[in-house]
Parts: sequence; C-alpha cells; structure tokens
Amino acid sequence: MNVLIVESRKELGGLWSRHLARLGATVTVAQTEEAATEHLHDTPIDVIVLDLVLAEGSALAVADFANYRWPEAKVIFVTNTSFFSDGSIFQLCSNACAFLPSATPPSDLAAMVEHFGQHEPR
Repeated sequence: MNVLIVESRKELGGLWSRHLARLGATVTVAQTEEAATEHLHDTPIDVIVLDLVLAEGSALAVADFANYRWPEAKVIFVTNTSFFSDGSIFQLCSNACAFLPSATPPSDLAAMVEHFGQHEPR
C-alpha cells in the first residue's frame, strides 16, 4: 500500500508515517502542495492523509490533482479547525473518504488508512 502524507508539521507527519510503516505501508511525507503534487506526478498512491490547512499551498488543490492523476486514490482529510465540520468536504472532493481531527490517535488513523487502502492490485 502506497501512502502519501501531506502535513506541514514535520513531527506530526513523522509520527503518522511511523505508525503506517509498522503496518507495512510505503509512506512518503510531503509538507507543501508543491512537494505533494510533484510526488503524485509519477508515483501511484492508494491513500492520501491530507491536512486541510497547509502552511504552503492548498490541500484542495492536492486532492483535486490526486483525483485527476490517480482517481482510485482515497483521501483522508485531517484538520485541527472547524473548517468543513458540516461534512461539505465530501461534496467538494469526490475522492474524500474520511474527515478526522488532527488529534486522532495515530493508531486509529493507521487503521483507517489500512481499511481504505485495501483494494484489488493495480
């Protein structure tokens, strides 16, 4: 399972990455929209863990590009704000599969990634 984490806070991205690696996932961490879209150009992705509020760039642009480049990829949005708490993110992003607080325990996030990342081989 190939996972892309897009998280501006290096420590949090690293924490999530370690939990996912223990499950056998191949994980890449990007801290900006530019780094994430560059990675998505050539690398097939199964699940993206995407912080809704990036320090540099737009999370919605990353989700949109991922939907174009790898339409089967699922996006798990995380945030520490009340932005889109009404569930409207699912109307804006057809590849959104979950919306979680950033404070979700890493083991719970890893379980969700594992669940949404299960599919038939490419």
